Amino acid sequence: MNTAFTPRGAEPGTLALSLRGVHKSAPTGMKQTILHGLDLDVEQGAFIALLGPSGCGKSTLLRLIAGLDMPDHGIIEIDGRDVHGVPPAARKLSMVFQSYALFPHLSVAENVAFGLRVRGVGAAERKERVAKAVGTTGLAGLEQRKPGALSGGQRQRVALARAIVAGHSLCLMDEPLSNLDAKLRHAVRLEIRELQRRLGMTVIYVTHDQSEAMGMADRVVLMNAGRIEQSGTPEDLYLAPVSTFAAAFIGSPPMVLLPDSSLPVSIREDRPCLTGIRPEHLQITAPDDDVVNGTVDEVEFQGAESFVYIKTAHQDRIIVRAGNTLQRILPRKGDRVGVTWHPQDRHLFDADSGMRVAATTTSAVSNLRRPNFDSAY
Repeated sequence: MNTAFTPRGAEPGTLALSLRGVHKSAPTGMKQTILHGLDLDVEQGAFIALLGPSGCGKSTLLRLIAGLDMPDHGIIEIDGRDVHGVPPAARKLSMVFQSYALFPHLSVAENVAFGLRVRGVGAAERKERVAKAVGTTGLAGLEQRKPGALSGGQRQRVALARAIVAGHSLCLMDEPLSNLDAKLRHAVRLEIRELQRRLGMTVIYVTHDQSEAMGMADRVVLMNAGRIEQSGTPEDLYLAPVSTFAAAFIGSPPMVLLPDSSLPVSIREDRPCLTGIRPEHLQITAPDDDVVNGTVDEVEFQGAESFVYIKTAHQDRIIVRAGNTLQRILPRKGDRVGVTWHPQDRHLFDADSGMRVAATTTSAVSNLRRPNFDSAY
């Protein structure tokens, strides 16, 4: 599978990164996901998120790109150059780690300048580049503080400034926001995206948080057990998941997946399928033979919306995202309700492979009636 990425609004151009058949075996005696011959092209200026659950191989892939580990097979090219055997320091890239990796005894300015000093950059140039990086990341006035006197967000900005000052166009980020609280994480996330766009950097960003990937990236590479499950824009992954894994991983709450046995006969497909519906496309109505029926387990009020948890007679768990309005009356725990959806909102997956399939047009499905919601919940 070869996947090329072009940043939004950009014409196809020079590749910043190219992977061909990259394979990595698990260390002997360790239960670690391997990478199975990955192909990936990333164009200059793109923001790419490597997304997936723990153990899927995303951090391993980042380490291979950085040169911290070596692939068993395959080619990694950075700016058109094969970097096999090239040490990390010579790969012309920068990294931002989850742990910040700051020297506690050095000031902000000294931490930012450390790499330049090691590479022998002159004092005058070093001072100029540090001042620019500090100003760009909003750290002006904090140059003499030690990391211990900074907030988590400020420490992450120091790590970003150190990446910027290196002057490399490719930046690798390994879950850089996971140590921050939710509010600060959102703020720094916006800052990273704005910086990336302003500087024209190519960013490969590893995360297990789908909200980060969907909110920040031009393209998302969803990984599963050492393989690329799906890649595309955030809209692609949300609106057209290629498998039940992608459907269940993307979205909060995730897509509801129902087997044929849970559906009324009148709306089943003519082959074994799983029917997927996003929670916002589900509608609560009165119980009926032509809808999925169940009992309300719980109702969670979330301000602008509520989540209604429903358990069916087949023990399937359905989550309905319901908008809150003054006119809307939500069901209560223990109520018997029906759940329905419009045919165009459903996603079909093969019951055996879990892969997306095209919908068949049957009279029962295409003529699925719409209940009278005004008289229901």
